[in-house]
Amino acid sequence: MSKTLLRFSLMFVVLVLAQAVIFNHIALYSIGLAFVFIYFIIKLPVNLSQSRVIFLSFMIGLAIDIFQDTPGVNALACTCLGGCRRSIIRLYIPREDDIIHTTPSIRSLGTAVFAKYVLTMTLVYCALVFTIEAFTFFNPAMLAMRIVASTLLTSLLLIAADSISLPSRSEKRL
Repeated sequence: MSKTLLRFSLMFVVLVLAQAVIFNHIALYSIGLAFVFIYFIIKLPVNLSQSRVIFLSFMIGLAIDIFQDTPGVNALACTCLGGCRRSIIRLYIPREDDIIHTTPSIRSLGTAVFAKYVLTMTLVYCALVFTIEAFTFFNPAMLAMRIVASTLLTSLLLIAADSISLPSRSEKRL
């Protein structure tokens, strides 16, 4: 229990700092942005209670809002993402007993299922954050381009990061 808590605390700090220092300055043609900090929400254990997931999602969103000086945009988007996380996992793994003791990763879910999970989570987050940020549908083509470009860039970075990470003992292959 304490190893898991320490690991996720360290992941929280590292991802927030990496987002603030490195990834906030990376843009794909000034349209696509990399949101690597949502990896924290994606990697939370499946058996974690919904209220804890929502709280932790809010906290990482709030931390990013503090560094980016965006008043609540990321906190709201991350809270919504944490709220729909379990439903998204169940889209790809329908049986409850298959997901009860696992941390989502390429090793535990398989490459195809994990890629779909990451892509869906990233798409939901990007759609939320850019819609909240724009607060209008005045330029729907630009909004769609930002959502698609950011989703693809972030998903590729997250899948690459997960593929090179070391497996933990709590992960089991389905």
